[in-house]
Amino acid sequence: MERYRNASGNSGVYGFEIGNDYITVKFSTGSTYTYSYRKAGSMHVEKMKSLARRGSGLNSYINSNVKFKYD
Repeated sequence: MERYRNASGNSGVYGFEIGNDYITVKFSTGSTYTYSYRKAGSMHVEKMKSLARRGSGLNSYINSNVKFKYD
């Protein structure tokens, strides 16, 4: 799992792992969730991958768009 850069310094995201059709996100609480094309949709997963690599905006995006759409 890759460590999330957390550019703002106040993200609830700790780390992430990217696959072809999913992203697994580990939160600072210790909880880990996988968001897949099947549940969250390819558009959301690809956006989350981009935000994760950038190190900014992932937690907000999850809360606003895919909060309960994990596998």
